[in-house]
Amino acid sequence: MKFKVVFAIVGFVLLRISNSFGQSYSEEALMVSRIRPGGSARIQAMGGVQNSLGGDLSSAYYNPAGLGMYNRSEFSFTPGYVINNTDASYLNNTTSASKTNLIIPNFGVAFHSNKDGRKGLWGGTFAINFNRTNDFNNTFTYKGRNTDNSIIDYFIQDANGTGTSQFDQSGFNYNTPTGLSYFNYLIGPQSILNPPGPNDQYFTDVSGVPDQVETVKMTGGQNQWSFSYGANFNDKLFIGGGIGLTSFHYKAEKVYSEAFADANQPMSFMQLNETLNLSGSGINATLGAIYRPVDQFQFGLSAQTPTSYNINDDYSASMSTTWKNFEYLPGEVLNNENASTDQVTDSYSLSTPWRVSGGLTFFFQKKGFISADAEWLNYASSKYSSNSYNGGDWSADNDQIKGLYKSVVNIRIGGEYRLNNFRFRGGFALLPDPFKNPQNNIDRSITSYSGGFGYRTSSFYIDFAGVFSLENNSYRPYSINSALSPLVTLKTNASTFMITVGFPF
Repeated sequence: MKFKVVFAIVGFVLLRISNSFGQSYSEEALMVSRIRPGGSARIQAMGGVQNSLGGDLSSAYYNPAGLGMYNRSEFSFTPGYVINNTDASYLNNTTSASKTNLIIPNFGVAFHSNKDGRKGLWGGTFAINFNRTNDFNNTFTYKGRNTDNSIIDYFIQDANGTGTSQFDQSGFNYNTPTGLSYFNYLIGPQSILNPPGPNDQYFTDVSGVPDQVETVKMTGGQNQWSFSYGANFNDKLFIGGGIGLTSFHYKAEKVYSEAFADANQPMSFMQLNETLNLSGSGINATLGAIYRPVDQFQFGLSAQTPTSYNINDDYSASMSTTWKNFEYLPGEVLNNENASTDQVTDSYSLSTPWRVSGGLTFFFQKKGFISADAEWLNYASSKYSSNSYNGGDWSADNDQIKGLYKSVVNIRIGGEYRLNNFRFRGGFALLPDPFKNPQNNIDRSITSYSGGFGYRTSSFYIDFAGVFSLENNSYRPYSINSALSPLVTLKTNASTFMITVGFPF
């Protein structure tokens, strides 16, 4: 049921976006809605621009009308290699981490058929295309000595106000990090003190300055299979449509620790391990058109319906503590303590925003072209609902999405220069900050610069591309209040290299 998972995930928010307690579902909605420009090496070398261009297997995903520009069938395959470098700054310390990953950004096949020209229909092309729209693989580590607070302070704040029944099997803090802290004796009710205090207020025996370290590892990706058809009318108007089957898998593993060097402290070390798995599958539809009034100019328009996802999540955590033969209660001595949560699972539905795109392409005769796309979507329109018999009230999460996010216009610009059989390409893409108000004074726009080259003959082609992007984020391991919350600032430079090999037939 939803109420169980909310309290479990609330201590383990998604990690590709600004993190703060209580925003996990809104961040998840943003994560699967904020997809990157995808496609073949040719398309990605030009910044992902493709709405009005056509003639590429990537059209099956973005604007199926572009398939109508094929005059032969074709098969292509695109492997890639991603390098993510992330600098994490925390308490005046900066720690760098790197992660590499082999991916398959795009592959597919297009089947062209000529028509007799009646009613202006010259031909049509059906395509099956796989496109990777998000890569979640990344890692970062931060460390520092926190003289202001400890994660134990958060556990106390989270537990205060309710008696120890909250840690019973049916209690809301049974399967949470706060519950693990209770079972590791990091916090306890003041009623066990001498003199006793209230049963719904908590204390800790640990009061030193912690050296905090955390490593976060993320894996997974988001993909779509597109089944699309594009038709050619008089080589002027191209119309297409398609069905997209989407899926994603996101896994995040956190290892957080605090060490206390003070010899007078009863505990020397604590470690919290958390694992979150998210997986989802969905379906959408895309319609598009491209019009070519003259040979030098064409423009396109496409619209993708919301993707309706069914999502499953799975959360688990464990905590261990190292005590110094500490007598917590008479006859109860602590040394090596540990506790684990159950596997906490949930299932629900998510509808992502509409995507409406327009593009223009200008051709310099046979020397090349320049093209630009603008894509509108409203992140605030994402909406959760229940897909289980238990039901669940998602109104607070949906209201939070509306309050946090806004409409944006993603921009992509690219071009190609042709020299005999060679092609030289460059591009730029901008995904603006999706938040209505800056989060922690950080601009979360994603900018990408790309370039590449290719070689084409009548029997095969090969294209190379490099995409270099910059993304700023922030992360909160825990939150006590707005004045004392520790903040990690993240700067990620991602480099993606790919090659596409294609064979017309």
